[in-house]
This record gives sequence, C-alpha cells and structure tokens, in this order.
Amino acid sequence: MPVRCSTRRSGRGVSDPFRVLGLPPHAGLSDDDVRAAWRRIAAATHPDREDGGDPARFGAAAAAYAALRTGYDRGEALADLGPRTHPAVRGPERARKRPGGRPGVLAVRVLAASAVSASAFVVAGWAPASLGVLAGALTWLITTGRHDITKPD
Repeated sequence: MPVRCSTRRSGRGVSDPFRVLGLPPHAGLSDDDVRAAWRRIAAATHPDREDGGDPARFGAAAAAYAALRTGYDRGEALADLGPRTHPAVRGPERARKRPGGRPGVLAVRVLAASAVSASAFVVAGWAPASLGVLAGALTWLITTGRHDITKPD
C-alpha cells in the first residue's frame, strides 16, 4: 500500500508529482496510467529490494502517486502547477498568439444578454424575477466576456 503524503493530497508536498512519476501533466490521464507509472517506479526503487532500492525516490513516488491517484486529485495538482509554471498546462499555442481580444464574440455575448433581459422584461414587466434575470445575464456576460476584452498571454 502506498505511503500517504503528509501534506495536502493535491500535491503541494511534491513539487511536480507528474514529473516524479514520469507522466505528462494533462487532465486526460487515467487512473490506470498513474497506477502503472507508480508500479514501475515502486518496483525499481522499493527499499525491500536486494540492492536496498532507493528509499528517497520511493518516498517521493509514493507521495506523487497519492497526489495523482484520482481524477479530482490530478485536477488539483494541475491547478497547483498553474498555467505559467508548467508549459504543458498552458493550452494551445494558437490561443496565446492572437493579436488582440475577440470583439465579434463579445458582441454576440452582449446581444444574447440583452435579448434575454429584454425578453424577461417584456414577459414579466418590472418584477423582481425580471431583475434577477437581468442580474444573471450581466453576471454571465462579465464572467464569460472578460476573455474577449483582454489580449491573451
């Protein structure tokens, strides 16, 4: 049974659990991929081997396996790495090389939010529910449209 990491399971105790297990840092890894990488390293470094193994590397691999064991844990570890920390976590290159924001997409978002809000006021008038729909549409517009205004990294 693998040794649990003494810190948070998301991998904060291991600087890059993907690198320790020799795995690419992406969310598409399956539980079987992580388990196979763990078993490969554990078999080569276990302290009970005749040659004594490598207890330090075994411990690091055990902590990395504990940090990446489930899909949720892998997502947490990817988030801990951050988009600027590890180049493979960043995403496609074409998304970062656009010359500016996306004004066309932003315009469509503004039109959609306006249409939903106007429909609510036409159907229900100035009722509290209409104001709730307006607040929801504005919240959606702000959270989804902020990427259309700023230039990507």
